[in-house]
Amino acid sequence: MTVMTAAAIEDFLDEVFPQRAGTIEAVDHMRATMSLAIEDEHLRPGSCVSGPTMMGLADVCLYVAILAQIGPEPMAVTTDLNCHFLRRARGDRDLIANARILKLGRRLAVGEVQLFSAGDERPVAHVTATYAIPDSD
Repeated sequence: MTVMTAAAIEDFLDEVFPQRAGTIEAVDHMRATMSLAIEDEHLRPGSCVSGPTMMGLADVCLYVAILAQIGPEPMAVTTDLNCHFLRRARGDRDLIANARILKLGRRLAVGEVQLFSAGDERPVAHVTATYAIPDSD
């Protein structure tokens, strides 16, 4: 069960993190899906999506999954992020991120994100990350 809807999270992020990239497509129990319309500023030579673009979307998508579970917490922050690039992400397609929380504790959340070029079932990257969750008092 989630404590925030996708629309509520979008409103919250507009207030506390307006520079983020991507659109929330869905949130569910311990999961979130986001998309990013790829523009020229996201591309490397050869018309492939840059690594920082992919890592940024993955990071925000996991944050969205966590917010859906814990509620609005601007100070839940990334403490670790590992990205394995598996294949070229196409510059002519949207980038899709599917996040899943593996462990949600009182102080830490651990999750993984798979990234895809829209229309392709093969992932372009696999990301694992940890978030620190501040005390609630």
